[in-house]
Amino acid sequence: MDNKDECCSTHLIDGDGVFNVAGVENFMKEVKLAECGLSYAVVSIMGPQSSGKSTLLNHLFHTNFREMDAYKGRSQTTKGIWMARCAGIEPCTLVMDLEGTDGRERGEDDTAFEKQSALFALAVSDIVLINMWCHDIGREQAANKPLLKTVFQVMMRLFSPRKTTLMFVIRDKTRTPLENLEPVLREDIQKIWDSVPKPQAHKDTPLSEFFNVEVVALSSFEEKEEQFKEQVASLRQRFFHSIAPGGLAGDRRAVVPASGFSFSSQQIWKVIKENKDLDLPAHKVMVATVRCEEIANEKYVSFTENEEWSQLEEAVNSHSVRGFGKKVSSILDACLSEYDTEATFFDEGVRSSKRKHLEEKLLQLVQPAYQSMLGHIRSDAFERFKDAFEKALKGGKGFALAARECAESFMSHFDEECTDAIIDQAKWDSSRVKDKLRRDVDAHIAEVRSAKLTEVTTLYETKLNEALAGPVEALLDGAGDDTWPAIRKLLQRETDTAVSGFAAALSGFEMEEESRDNMVLRLKDYARGVVEVKAKEEAGKVLSRMKDRFSTLFSHDQDSMPRIWTGKEDIRAITKTARSASLKLLSVMAAVRLEDEGDSIDKILIVALVDGKAGASSSKSITSVDPLASSTWDEVPPSKTLITPVQCKSLWRQFKTETEYVVSQAIAAQEASKRNNNWLPPPWAIVAMVVLGFNEFMTLLRNPLYLGFIFVAYLLFKALWVQMDISGEFRNGVLPGLLSLSTKFLPTVMNLLKRLAEEGQGMANGQPQGNPALSSKSFRGSTNDHGDVSTSGTSEVTSENGTEYSSSSLHDKAQ
Repeated sequence: MDNKDECCSTHLIDGDGVFNVAGVENFMKEVKLAECGLSYAVVSIMGPQSSGKSTLLNHLFHTNFREMDAYKGRSQTTKGIWMARCAGIEPCTLVMDLEGTDGRERGEDDTAFEKQSALFALAVSDIVLINMWCHDIGREQAANKPLLKTVFQVMMRLFSPRKTTLMFVIRDKTRTPLENLEPVLREDIQKIWDSVPKPQAHKDTPLSEFFNVEVVALSSFEEKEEQFKEQVASLRQRFFHSIAPGGLAGDRRAVVPASGFSFSSQQIWKVIKENKDLDLPAHKVMVATVRCEEIANEKYVSFTENEEWSQLEEAVNSHSVRGFGKKVSSILDACLSEYDTEATFFDEGVRSSKRKHLEEKLLQLVQPAYQSMLGHIRSDAFERFKDAFEKALKGGKGFALAARECAESFMSHFDEECTDAIIDQAKWDSSRVKDKLRRDVDAHIAEVRSAKLTEVTTLYETKLNEALAGPVEALLDGAGDDTWPAIRKLLQRETDTAVSGFAAALSGFEMEEESRDNMVLRLKDYARGVVEVKAKEEAGKVLSRMKDRFSTLFSHDQDSMPRIWTGKEDIRAITKTARSASLKLLSVMAAVRLEDEGDSIDKILIVALVDGKAGASSSKSITSVDPLASSTWDEVPPSKTLITPVQCKSLWRQFKTETEYVVSQAIAAQEASKRNNNWLPPPWAIVAMVVLGFNEFMTLLRNPLYLGFIFVAYLLFKALWVQMDISGEFRNGVLPGLLSLSTKFLPTVMNLLKRLAEEGQGMANGQPQGNPALSSKSFRGSTNDHGDVSTSGTSEVTSENGTEYSSSSLHDKAQ
């Protein structure tokens, strides 16, 4: 017995089947097993010889089986059963290393020890590790199938049921995923269990009543040592508290107390040794098994090195191969025929079993290439389907018809190409790949269908948006009593036109009537939505629209000409008219009226806002409730309300505030115009001037030269009046007029003198006469209250025959 790092070990049963009683007693004392009570676990491992069982145990439980030298030491192959305590694992865990099975060191008659030791391990252990190579999964001996079958049968006959965990450890795991290996093992175990004859008491007992089956996989220790150690370290964690509920041995039964472990183990081994039912396989069967397996392995290697197969495998990885099924079937048939020839003299049962196993391995090797071939067939068919489907749609064929014809055609092509890829020796079904192709085709059709429907819907929504948005905005801009009826008529006309075209476009999709009606209904709702959205946009700009309308009506006459406030206009009436029109715009914008249902919004706004005084006086006698003190209109649902009564009141108040300045400016301009038109003195002043100026008037009559001088002075003054637009300057007030005239006086006088000089030079050269001092480019004229013509802005007019008239001649004609 050795002791190293808390690890104690002993030879439990030697190679001759002798139970080491003294060694076990000493071992129990060394590890103080008797003090553990029921808190201990037993783990054992079995499997083929030289499969790395001891290596696994040393790394998994930190044991020292490789370094043992007790009882004449250990040979290269473990003899009998060794037992040790696991280092660093709680609770106390004992591990047994069993001699490998399938060893040639033992003769045919001595292989009973392998089964006896395995049965002992199952009877004593809570957890049994079954060590096996990944590439041996499916082999009768390597996978311990006959061994387990015998063990199951004898165990039920000899012992009362106890729950044992069988953990299959798959060594040197290949690329094959564990999820693909595990079902094969579980299925084999279940088949073994079902085939074992059971006593009446356990005839219907399921496997799970005796065993918990676990499967783990480990990488190669030699090739991937670090990865192997990491995986073993992870597996080691599962053995901590293994007997706790939920642990690996959490539901074990019939546990022997630790103090009776030695005696119990001796009795179990004694019963197993005395059992005569464990017969060994016949020598003939054993030889047949070994030799047929060697031949099968040779043929398997020969197949993998076959040049024709290698070329096929390489080619099918990149593209589909015509005649793939026939070529592979021919190679497989030749390989199996060679096996039949060489194994013809061996036991028929073994030969047939190994041939079947060889065929399964070859088909397993071929299956990835077959699946690749099916994948190429599927992808090629799918790509050709998409191209043909697109061409059919571009050719104008109806969507549903094109989809149906193309799908049927290429599914038929797929079936034909799959038939060409069938391997005679395999009964593989291509229905899954076909279903995948069908799903891909259906998904593509659905995707294109959705895209086409979206395209058609977007097209007609765009048309509706273009047909409704602009006209609705224009109608709302010129809001009046007929605005919403006109919008409803426009909406109905454009919607009917769009729905007609939309329904025609949908006919090629062969849709269900309900789906088509829903899409048409959504298009109609979209049209209404366009109108409602546009109405909401315009409602957000209603204040600006009201001010624009007021400005247009207030500042322009019926002929759309700008008003000139001369004093004759009724500003109050004009203001009321403009505000009423703006209020009409507000009432139209207050709600969406796409249904022909009347409302009283217009009347409420007129009473509450325009006829405010009358409404206020009457309301005092009737009710004190403000009709606009609400967030909803009585006859309009909230969803159709664009501007609430409270908002209308606020907007009207803001509107009046912002337009009062325009009205006040108009009133001021009108008063200024009146003042400018009354520039003559009062009548009494004129009478006083005539009476008091009689002597001066008589002096002028007696001296006509004064009259000429006065006349010339008048012409000069008149020319200055016209050129400087004196009456126009004083419209804005006396002080602004004087300031403006002071800046214009000197330039105007200089201009007159310049024109007089030019006119005099023209007369010297024989040109037509004129009055350059009084000429200018343009003029404006108006008649005052006394009938005189007053000019402003221009003093020179050209007649139809080209004759120019000065301001003096115009004045003479006016007189």
